[in-house]
Amino acid sequence: MEPDALTASAAGAFGTVGDVLAALWAAGAWAWANVWWLVPAMAALTAGWQVLQQRLAAKALAQRTYVELVPSGQFSPGEEEIWRQGMQMIRAAGSGPWWTPKRARTLRVRLRADGSRPLSYRIEAPTSARALLSRSPYGPRVTVTPATPVADKKRTHVVRAVLTLNGKPGSRLREVPLEPDPLQPLVDAVAGIRAELGDLAEVCVDLSPAPRWQLALRRRQIVTQARAEARREAAREAGWLGTQPTGSLPAAVGRLLDPAQWKGPHRSPIVMPPRPRRVDRDRVLGKLAESTGLMRVQILVRCASDTEGRAEQLLALVNASMDVYAGASRIAAQGVSLGPWRIGPDRWLWRPRFDVRWATGLMRPASGGWARIDELAGLLKPPTAAARMPVVEAQMPTYEPGKDLLPQGWYQGPDGRERLLATHEDDTLFEVQSGKGGWGKTMRAQVHAVASAHNGRGLAFVDPHGDSFTEVAPYLAHDEIMDRIRLFDLTVRDTDAMLACWNPLDMTGGQRPHEATAAVVDAIATALGWGDVTAPRALTILTKAIGALIAVNATTSAGAGAGEQQATLFQIRPLLTEPSFRHLVLKALDDEALRWWTTSFPDIPKDALLTVLNPLDRLAASPVIRAFLGCPLSGYDIRQAMDESHVLWICPPGTGPTDRLLVSLIVRDFLRAGLSRRDMPEHERRSFRFYLDELISLDGAASTVLAEITEQLRKFGCRLYGMTQLLHRLSASTRTALLQNASCLATTAGSADAIRQIIGEWGGKVTVEDAAELERWWHYASFTVAGKRIGPLLVRGPALTDAFSHLARPRHTGALLHAAHANAGARPLNELTAQALTQTETVRSFLTTLPTTAAAAGTDDTQEQYA
Repeated sequence: MEPDALTASAAGAFGTVGDVLAALWAAGAWAWANVWWLVPAMAALTAGWQVLQQRLAAKALAQRTYVELVPSGQFSPGEEEIWRQGMQMIRAAGSGPWWTPKRARTLRVRLRADGSRPLSYRIEAPTSARALLSRSPYGPRVTVTPATPVADKKRTHVVRAVLTLNGKPGSRLREVPLEPDPLQPLVDAVAGIRAELGDLAEVCVDLSPAPRWQLALRRRQIVTQARAEARREAAREAGWLGTQPTGSLPAAVGRLLDPAQWKGPHRSPIVMPPRPRRVDRDRVLGKLAESTGLMRVQILVRCASDTEGRAEQLLALVNASMDVYAGASRIAAQGVSLGPWRIGPDRWLWRPRFDVRWATGLMRPASGGWARIDELAGLLKPPTAAARMPVVEAQMPTYEPGKDLLPQGWYQGPDGRERLLATHEDDTLFEVQSGKGGWGKTMRAQVHAVASAHNGRGLAFVDPHGDSFTEVAPYLAHDEIMDRIRLFDLTVRDTDAMLACWNPLDMTGGQRPHEATAAVVDAIATALGWGDVTAPRALTILTKAIGALIAVNATTSAGAGAGEQQATLFQIRPLLTEPSFRHLVLKALDDEALRWWTTSFPDIPKDALLTVLNPLDRLAASPVIRAFLGCPLSGYDIRQAMDESHVLWICPPGTGPTDRLLVSLIVRDFLRAGLSRRDMPEHERRSFRFYLDELISLDGAASTVLAEITEQLRKFGCRLYGMTQLLHRLSASTRTALLQNASCLATTAGSADAIRQIIGEWGGKVTVEDAAELERWWHYASFTVAGKRIGPLLVRGPALTDAFSHLARPRHTGALLHAAHANAGARPLNELTAQALTQTETVRSFLTTLPTTAAAAGTDDTQEQYA
């Protein structure tokens, strides 16, 4: 280009710059001249913009969706699941309408404890995020349910706090492991909340996507500050080395102290000044180096109570729970302390701003409110299986007399308060108690039974040891129970002792003959291990014999007062071995039953009868059992007890083979009576509870009665409380049915094999080692309340003395015993024994009065070999 052209071009450029400068000068002059109205106009525009932003924010924050996350007992998320949940939350926070201001693009995690639950976990987000939040990355172990805005009552005392992330820019909170649960300190902090005192604690964690321009500005500030700090450090180092004598005090002092400097000018060696260190951008920025997973955070806390001082105490505990995150950065409360006063969001000047943020979720985080998903992982999930959750009053009530509750055990919460936990009568269906002998199984059942009796419910307590009635008598000696109490004590020894009786073949109660026959046959066969394969002939003989005697009893009970002539189990021997007695019995049979006795029975070998007669002879060998089972009319009627809510105490003589046969008859009759309630409308079936100690003695290889009770009798209002030292010794079918249907499981200390069955039902929450080291009277137990499983919990077994001290009436135990015998129709043992021994002749005399049917008259009794 020619010189003239270059000159012209430069002149044009300078002219353009000059024109721009002149225009700017003119604009500035005009603005200065009109500043009197420009400033108010700009202020008005700014104020209008702020008002518009506030209204848009209020409109956006008013359109929210609410969901609640309810974890299962096995919820245990991994880091990847929490990361996905965090990313979903960030996206949900920014999913509002396009016009939503940045400060209103928020998502709120609300952790709330008000006494109804230990700690609820809710998410509040823009309405447009409803579909996104309805699907949780945590999978099926977290239930996501729609919720409504929290509506709280007004409380007398309220305190507030704003928690911020304090620390150097980019520094991280402490990396908290997922086990134990990071929420455990917060759970413990609110564990002492009492709903009856109006206590409430809420922590709201507001999250917002990180704005790009704010993040870029913050990064630039951090890097600039780091470089300035590097230059200052280099300058300080240079001063120490003496390369900057005029600016370094240490160097000047060194020259004054150096004698060489006094002799004249001295030439210092040439030293290169240190260069500022290189700033590593990623290290300086820390967690702000990457945008993914980064969010703005504000944490608001509010605690309230109707009792003075409790709200402040809760707030202090909640603040302390956040120390679990303290590392290079920490979560701390905003404010300044001046002696006993603290200036912060709870004071009148700052309170309105806090209340607006609390009510709306508006985001106003402090300058340090940046965090990554992995830093706040503990707050981005509900409590996990690793958390030790307390049991609050609303989950499991405290026992109070007259409230239709059953006491279960003394529980000490994290706050040190001990209360007697209880379950509702209607929720408590089947219970299984295992553990070491003498460690409190029977005592806990006794407390249970006393409470149920005072609740007006019916029960039967089977105690092979015989001393439990004496222990509970002072607590049952009340008028409303004396009318319902019945005692069947087979542990008596004196001949004049009072004893009630039971005839399993008694037909005066109106039971169906085929049901009574099946119940007795099944009970005996179960106790003896008979089956269609192992003892088919014995089963047939027993069935036909009992059916024949029940037919006789159906005939005797038809007449007025004729029940005294009924046959009992001990008339099976004369029926099978005495042709004359058998011939009389045949007069009471129909043609079908008679045909077996005339065609099949004569072909049975004589020694085959011994299989049936031997166990009956063992029963008859005991005077007490002979008296109990050998009298015609029963004082024991389990169906009547169910329908009229009687309180039965049954004390078998022991747990030997003969005693097991007797108890098997009783338990099988319970199943029969329960099934017979089909003829009652469901709403009329009163609940009845059956307590069985020493389940092993009732269960055999072929026994299914306990399994059938738990599987079939729930709908008929029947309940079962079973106790055993060794659950694994029960048959597989019985054990499986009990564990499957149990609403309460409990174990005391014991051997590993003995307690492993119940421990295994709790999914690893309690180890065998934990249970094996329990002290006496202590239990691990799980319960069902309102359809939800609670526990396992460590509880101290209740004792009669501390649970029912207000009910004890030891002076009335004599009256209770008299009422128990009178209600059961008890008579002296020697009187019952005499009647039992003559009952065969009584039945024979009655049968001789019956007319002989044509079929019976035509039979040829040729069975003299059985005489």
